[in-house]
Amino acid sequence: MAAVLAALVLGAAGPGAAAPAPGGAAPAVTVEEARLHRAAPQEILRRSGFDALAPEFAAALAGAGSAAGAERTVARHGAALWRRAVDRVRGRGPAGGDLARDDDRPLYWARLAMTRELRAWQPRFALPETAREALLDRLETASRGQDSLGYPARRPGERRVLLTGFDPFTLDRDVRISNPSGAAALALDGAVIRTADGGRARVETAVFPVRWRDFADGEVERALRPHLPEVDLFTTVSQGRVGRFDLERFNGAWRGGFGDNLNVSQTGVVPVADPASQPQWTATSLPYARITAAATGPFPVHDNTSVTEVPAGGGAPVLRPDGPTPGSAARAGGGGDYLSNEIAYRATLLRDRLGLRALPGGHVHTPVLQFGAGDTGAVTDPDFLRDRAAITAQVRGILSVAAAAR
Repeated sequence: MAAVLAALVLGAAGPGAAAPAPGGAAPAVTVEEARLHRAAPQEILRRSGFDALAPEFAAALAGAGSAAGAERTVARHGAALWRRAVDRVRGRGPAGGDLARDDDRPLYWARLAMTRELRAWQPRFALPETAREALLDRLETASRGQDSLGYPARRPGERRVLLTGFDPFTLDRDVRISNPSGAAALALDGAVIRTADGGRARVETAVFPVRWRDFADGEVERALRPHLPEVDLFTTVSQGRVGRFDLERFNGAWRGGFGDNLNVSQTGVVPVADPASQPQWTATSLPYARITAAATGPFPVHDNTSVTEVPAGGGAPVLRPDGPTPGSAARAGGGGDYLSNEIAYRATLLRDRLGLRALPGGHVHTPVLQFGAGDTGAVTDPDFLRDRAAITAQVRGILSVAAAAR
């Protein structure tokens, strides 16, 4: 990525940054990569068969004789990681271990193991840190499905759906955590689903990091801008509240400061291009009434219209159950003030700036994925597995209703 990535990942001073190694060597691991040594990530990698991927990647890097060769190696292995994760979740090829196929966590931890190898790699040729930065960026986007977003030739009557998910987060609270939005993204990438009106919809997906600086650097807009004009529906998805789905009606231009996966906090107006024309609020264009009225699965689906605002003229923040009032400043959208609100804000603002206001799009919050009562500390349990599968199935059901012809 650009300067922000260089500062926070490649060793410049700053919260969550990797420290520079002595003598100009590659920098130390990031906060995210440092969690890899814990027992749960190691078990997840081993039981999924993804533990072999970082050593294979390191060996391939060692054989790269030039910067161009290294770029090809990074692109190939990053794309292969995404394909392997999708294939595993969708039941294609060997399971590669006894971990449930629909698990999003092997992708997350294997990617970090690979970025750690790339950060530590000492090539036989000169590699400026800007070049290493570009390789890290390519590994990230390729292994998240962002580079492979795109649709085959449209079949007659077929609709196109774009869906995004997220990495696991709050890993210092529980390093075992999964993110059902990421699991749904893996399960639905390349899927053709039957819509509620009997039609067909082709779904393409990608996942995003839980890091403030990647969003400030424009990763969401770079990934989505080429594709919004060619789709019929888009939805950003993240994990939200216990026991329910939420369709977030309004998104706010505010960062509330909760720590990200690098333990970095950011508070203030969401940083976007052309801030002079930046609105305080954007709104969903998903068919929320139709979705909430449909039987899409076991969890209730709410049309969430609440926001927190500073009223026009100033004062203390106020919770508004029926959406923002004219002239107010955002302090939280329906989806809060974290990165799920921000990806919804960025995607819907991009929709509007591209002149696509009629394009259905918005944010879906899934239920929180929890371990069952009497949690033993295992990396899975029956409640966890049951609910993850149910959430993914209900995301598919929501898409089926949302993508039906209007």
